[in-house]
Amino acid sequence: MEQKDSLTPKEIVEQLDRFIIGQSAAKRAVAVALRNRYRRNQLEPAIRDEITPKNIILKGPTGVGKTEIARRLARLVGAPFVKVEATKYTEVGYVGRDVESMIRDLVEVAVRMVKEKKQEEVKQKAEAMVEKKIIAAVVEAKKKKAPDVPSDLLQQQSIEEYRTGKLDKFTIEIEVADAPAPAMHMPMGAGMEIGIDIGNIFGSIMPKRARRRTLTVEQAREQLIGEESDRLVDKDAVNAEAINLAEQNGIVFIDEIDKIGSVGGGSGPEVSREGVQRDILPIVEGCTVQTKYGAIKTDYILFIAAGAFHISRIQDLIPELQGRFPIRVELNSLSKDDFYKILTVPENALTKQYTDLLRVDNVNLVFEDEALKMVADLAEQENETAENLGARRLHNIIEVLLEDVSFNATNKKPMKDVKIDQKFVKDNMANLLKKTDLRKYVL
Repeated sequence: MEQKDSLTPKEIVEQLDRFIIGQSAAKRAVAVALRNRYRRNQLEPAIRDEITPKNIILKGPTGVGKTEIARRLARLVGAPFVKVEATKYTEVGYVGRDVESMIRDLVEVAVRMVKEKKQEEVKQKAEAMVEKKIIAAVVEAKKKKAPDVPSDLLQQQSIEEYRTGKLDKFTIEIEVADAPAPAMHMPMGAGMEIGIDIGNIFGSIMPKRARRRTLTVEQAREQLIGEESDRLVDKDAVNAEAINLAEQNGIVFIDEIDKIGSVGGGSGPEVSREGVQRDILPIVEGCTVQTKYGAIKTDYILFIAAGAFHISRIQDLIPELQGRFPIRVELNSLSKDDFYKILTVPENALTKQYTDLLRVDNVNLVFEDEALKMVADLAEQENETAENLGARRLHNIIEVLLEDVSFNATNKKPMKDVKIDQKFVKDNMANLLKKTDLRKYVL
């Protein structure tokens, strides 16, 4: 979880360009917002406390990169990130999730991130403790089969075999802790949502129970390292650091915010629209939310809202909420050139994903440029004449294109080359091409 706060806006955009095509205005906006966090942290505390993040609204159709930009941004700097849908919340006083739960979710993510970092720090110490336990169990198991062999010799052999991985499938009996009962989350009226951790309640009354289980050395090592790491990590320190991380670096992505905009015509209370907006307002403005890990202030959390705004407009949000999102960026619909770049440029491009998947079954896909341009053209036309699904349209087209290859693939050797050229696209996309050709004659 190494922080990269010192990245300049240009460097941030360059990193985002590795995975997301186009949308330079949105990338610039989030890059500047992220850099401003770094600038703020370099200031004196008196001035720093006065500077709050400038929240962002991303407006654009589905599938053009709104969520991906925010998610990649958080991953880039190791920041806690949650994506929530505004439509899932109801106004305080009604049964359902209250808006404060988005902050509680953010803290949960931060706790997990900090815990993983702390566990990594003590992993070497935990592994040494686990090795002793497992070697003792291995020697005990071997001693039953060969009682005449000296224990010292068995132990020396077991240590060498353990460290070289030769014992991974060896079965042993070992004492492991019982898994705690999962926390139960109960939605309550009056906007309250509580989490009851049954395991912690009974754990404070009675000591943790352990039981002997038959596991392979590999399984036992994984479970015991988790147990030992938990014991070595200071939970209070984890919680305190997680709260601070969420407060200072947290990013909350509120999707479908256009769906809670008031479009007029309703006379009754809109508990999932204006009511939710009024409840979101203090969270975005800055307030204190109680969580099971402690209180967290939301003043310095970066909020990125997004929506298509097909039916409602940004202006349909209540003025107070609009004012808390001063940066507004409109994302463009994707063109044929964008689709072609999506298929070829990113490190996780669809063509690379399918090539790697089918290589498992000894099928080597070879995509020709002209074929990919034809696929990009198909995606653009489908988005224009049917629903605009953005880049998600490519998933549909590529899946149909490679359906027969995927279905008939086996893992028989040798590796078989399958060339994806224009003829292949025409043969496998005949129905879609025919439908696309006929549309030009429809007035």
